[in-house]
Formats: sequence, structure tokens, C-alpha cells
Amino acid sequence: MSTFRDRTAVRTKHEGDIVNITSWAADRIKASGIKQGIACVMVKHSTAAIALIEDEPGLKGDLVRALENMVSKDAPYAHNTAGGDGNGHSHIRSTMLGQSLTFTFDEGRPDLGTWQQLVLLELDNTGRERTVLIQLVGE
Repeated sequence: MSTFRDRTAVRTKHEGDIVNITSWAADRIKASGIKQGIACVMVKHSTAAIALIEDEPGLKGDLVRALENMVSKDAPYAHNTAGGDGNGHSHIRSTMLGQSLTFTFDEGRPDLGTWQQLVLLELDNTGRERTVLIQLVGE
């Protein structure tokens, strides 16, 4: 059994930015030399998320709107009144979506469906530099 770990910095532009990181993950899997196993991708921040989505502009807009409908920015958040920076909604959205994702890989490539791409979602109220980790276990 082998392991591999790496990281990258991803600069987001604004709240609601969805950045495709599939190629980065695929490159890291290939570089690891591990042919088959499990990959875990994690963002090291409490106001961002990792997800699988079809990277299509309409769907990305739909996701941003759905998140606003589910967890409105305008709702009262104790985090905001307790000295937070107006991003209580960002923390809730991140917790709901999750900061990590696990998927399989085979023949040195992510084992994703045709329309599945791995993305980083910026949920905070401004763009930021995000640290994304990948951890591989396999043979």
C-alpha cells in the first residue's frame, strides 16, 4: 500500500466562484505513480467547499442561486453579531456542502463519470487564496 500527499493554492475571484480542479487532481494522481486507490481532496478553510458537479455555466449559476435560497445571506446570524465578518452564511453553506470529498481512481486516473468534475466553491463574501490538499492511498 502506498500513499501520496500534495497541495496547491487556488485563488478565487469572488463569492460564488466555482473553480474546476479536476486537471490538478488528475495530474497529482498520475504523478504519484499509484495506479488504483482512493483520493481525498480537502480545502483547508471553513468558508469554502469541495464538490463534484457538471462544470456548465447554467448549472453553476443554479447552484449559487440554490445556496442563496437555502441559506440566505440576509438571515440573522449570531456569528455576524458576535464580531464575525458578515460571513455566517458562508460557514453554514460550507458545513452543508463539506470541505472534503473522497473518490476512487483506477489506471492512474480519477474514476469520475462523464459529466463529473471536481470543483472548489468559494462561499465567503470575497475571493481568497485557498489551500487544497490531495491525499492518495492505493497500489
